[in-house]
Amino acid sequence: MDLRLGGKRALVTGSTAGIGFAAAARLAEEGASVVINGRSAERVEEAVRRARERARERAPEADEVSGEVSGVAADLGTAEGVEELLRQVPETDILVNNLGIFEPKDFGEITDDDWFRFFETNVMSGVRLARRYLPGMKERDWGRIVFVSSESAVHIPPEMIHYGVTKTAQLAVARGLAETTVGTGVTVNSVLPGPTASEGVKTFVGRMAQEQGKDEAAMEEEFFQTARPTSLLQRFIEPEEVAEMIAFVCSPASSATNGASLRADGGVVRSVV
Repeated sequence: MDLRLGGKRALVTGSTAGIGFAAAARLAEEGASVVINGRSAERVEEAVRRARERARERAPEADEVSGEVSGVAADLGTAEGVEELLRQVPETDILVNNLGIFEPKDFGEITDDDWFRFFETNVMSGVRLARRYLPGMKERDWGRIVFVSSESAVHIPPEMIHYGVTKTAQLAVARGLAETTVGTGVTVNSVLPGPTASEGVKTFVGRMAQEQGKDEAAMEEEFFQTARPTSLLQRFIEPEEVAEMIAFVCSPASSATNGASLRADGGVVRSVV
């Protein structure tokens, strides 16, 4: 399916690995000119190289099909980092707010600083970027903003309540922004991945397996039996599976989808609405 993204400009935040990288690479394969973002210049450069390489592998006619891939190193968990990125990328047609942090922590041990750090990174990064890019999208009468939230926005995990709260906040921001796009070609949506085999999750599961003297496969099975028993997949989702949903929502093909919370959660959330 041709997603008709040739000539579109896209920015994917937190995209040196995991869902962010998979989404950036997928958009590039569809012809968009993509900006990859991360905090480290070295990681950004490596991700740009890998994205270009993947586009060449998946599309033999890459020079004609895939878009240009570039990168900006900036810590978007700070207002200063956002301003630096905006200086280098003043306009975009597609904004994928993927940047996010997580950590399991008992509620009583979550400090004020933890709460503010999570909100600043997971929520305010997207708010600040949308505030700058949305007016230009409206003027051009076309644009896509996607907040990569989580099933944890709906099922707040007791082991990381602060994370879940920020993911719920993203849904509210996205829906509110969508209400401002009435009658335009701009859409704002959220995508809710389920437990995904991202870099951070793999590291966490590997560490837990080592501490408990189990292999990672056994640890994964135990996780879905105890922490996410409602999952229909009963396995970690691959980042590329989520990226397919993101790419579609970023495309002209999704023009009738606006203000929606779209699940790529492996069936974890049981509600029908």
